[in-house]
Amino acid sequence: MKPVVAIAMSGGIDSLVSAHLLKNEGFSVFGIHFTTGFEPVGSEDRAPIASNLSAQLDFPVHEVDLGNVFRTAVVEYFIRSYREGITPSPCLVCNPAVKFDALFNAANKMGGDLLATGHYARVVKDASGRFRLLKGVDPAKDQSYFLSFLSQKQLSRACFPLGTLTKSEVKKLAAETGLSPAIRHESQDICFIHDENYADFLCRHAGIEPQPGPVVTVGGETVGRHNGLYRFTVGQRRGINCPSSEPYYVLRLIPSTNTLVVGRKQDLLFECCIVDRPHWIGPTPHLPISIEVRLRYRHRGIPATLSDAGDGTLKVSFSMPQKAPTPGQGAVFYTGNEVLGAGIILS
Repeated sequence: MKPVVAIAMSGGIDSLVSAHLLKNEGFSVFGIHFTTGFEPVGSEDRAPIASNLSAQLDFPVHEVDLGNVFRTAVVEYFIRSYREGITPSPCLVCNPAVKFDALFNAANKMGGDLLATGHYARVVKDASGRFRLLKGVDPAKDQSYFLSFLSQKQLSRACFPLGTLTKSEVKKLAAETGLSPAIRHESQDICFIHDENYADFLCRHAGIEPQPGPVVTVGGETVGRHNGLYRFTVGQRRGINCPSSEPYYVLRLIPSTNTLVVGRKQDLLFECCIVDRPHWIGPTPHLPISIEVRLRYRHRGIPATLSDAGDGTLKVSFSMPQKAPTPGQGAVFYTGNEVLGAGIILS
C-alpha cells in the first residue's frame, strides 16, 4: 500500500507540479500550506491560496499557522546572527526546524506519512537502509545545499518529486497541464523580507539602531566610519564609502568593538576556513577526508580536505584559495552528487 503524501504548497509552480506528479503516480495526496506571519501585506499572497490550489489539483489543501515556531527558529536566529556580526542562511535552519519538523508533524496528524516539497534534490535509500541526499539533476536549480542539515529520520519521510527534472521541464509541464501559480513570485532565500532591505528589517523587528564605528584596515589604520555593522557582510564592496585609490572590501566584523575591518580584493582569498556545528547525514567519517565543499548556495564547489580542528570544529583546506568564506554561512560537504553533511562557517 502506497504511503499518504502531504505536499508542502507555497503556491508556486514547483510545488504545484510536484503535487501533480504525485497524484498522477497514484499516491493519496493532500496539500498543506503554512503561514508564518511574515507574508507580504496587501499583496496577492493574502488571497485564499489554499482554496486556489485545491481547486486546481482537486484534492484538499489545508492551511497551518506555524508563526510561533517560524519566528523562534528562523527570524530570531536571523536577528541574533546579525547582532553577533555574522551572516546567516535562514533556509539551512528552516528546513530541518520548520518544514521537516513542525510542518511534518502537522501533516502527520492529518494522516500524512511523507512530506513532499518542491525542492530540486533527490533522496534514495541504499541497500543498508540508510537514506542518502543527492543533488538535483538540474545544476542550475540544485537545492541540496539547503537540505544539508536534515537528519536520517527527516530524510526517511521526505519526498522530492522534482529531483530528476530541470526547471524548464517543470515550466513546460505546468503549461501543458494548465497549472497556474497562486502567487507570482519565486520563493527566495529570505522569504520573510519583502519590500525592505535587511537593515530596515532589523531596525523594525529587532530594534537594532545604527551605531557608527571605525573602519580600519588589516594593518590597523583607521580609514573612515561605518553607519552600523549589521549593514555589512564579509566580501561586501558597496557602502564602505572610504575614498581610496583601490576599492576596499569587508574582511571582518568585530561586534565587541563595533569595528569594520577592510582590505583589498586580494585580502579576500583564503586557503582554509573553520567550520562549527558539524552535521553528518550518515555515519561520522574518519578524518581527514577529501571532499568537495560549497561555501554558499551559488558557489560552484571546490575540492578540499576536511580535518579535525579541535573543540568540535572542522578545518576545511581548499585546493585553491577561495573568496570570502563568510561566517554564518553553510559549508556543505559533497562526494560526487551526494551530500555528506554540513557545518556553519566560523572563521
